Amino acid sequence: MPESFGRYETIRAIASGGMATVYLARSVGAGGFERLVAIKALHPHIASEPDFVAMFLDEARLAARVRHPNVVPTTDVHEDPLFLVMDYIEGPSLHTLLRELRRKGEKLPLPIALRVFLDILAGLHAAHELTGDDGQPLNLIHRDVSPHNMLLGVDGIARITDFGVARAESRLSSTRGNQVKGKLAYMAPEQVKTDPIDRRCDVYASGVVLFEMLTGAPLFR
Repeated sequence: MPESFGRYETIRAIASGGMATVYLARSVGAGGFERLVAIKALHPHIASEPDFVAMFLDEARLAARVRHPNVVPTTDVHEDPLFLVMDYIEGPSLHTLLRELRRKGEKLPLPIALRVFLDILAGLHAAHELTGDDGQPLNLIHRDVSPHNMLLGVDGIARITDFGVARAESRLSSTRGNQVKGKLAYMAPEQVKTDPIDRRCDVYASGVVLFEMLTGAPLFR
C-alpha cells in the first residue's frame, strides 16, 4: 500500500540515509492534476529528537533560499509528520553512474565530466553567495559535496542536493563538540581536523569529485 504524506502519495523509496528516507511521490489535486515530487521524511525513531528536527528544518529553510538551475529546489515543508518536498529530478546520481562505469571498465567522457563539474560549481556558488533578508552573507557551506549528492537529470543538467549538514550563520541547530559531518573521502584537511572552514572546502570537494570523474577511481578511500 502506498504511504501518504498529506496530499502526497508515495510510489517507492529512492534512497535512505542516517536521518531520512527519500521517496518518489505524486502530488494529486483537483481535475486529475498529478505531479511527481521527491519527499524527504525523517526516520520515525528520530522524528521526536529536537536536534534532528532543528537540523531538518534548517535544511528546508536554507535550501528553499537557494534558487538556481543547478540546485535541486525545495518547494514545501510539512510538519506532523515532518517532511520536505523537493522537485523530482529524473536521472541517476553521479555516484550511481560512476559505480556502473567502473563495473563496465569504462570512464566518463571528458566533455560530460567537465559539464557536470561546471554545473555543480555554479550551483555551489549560488549557495555560497546567499544573503539573508538584511542583505548580510549567510556564509552557507554545503560540507557534503560528493557524487552521492549530485543528480544528473535526463535534461542534461547536473544539480547539487542535500543541504542537511550545511553550515550557515543563521542555523537553528549547531554542530556539537568536534563532530565531523560529511564524507571523509571528499573532505578538505581543515574540515577533517574540525578547524574553521569556509566555502573553499566545497570547492576542494568538487575537485576531488572531478579527479574521480576523470580517472574513474576515488582520490582517497
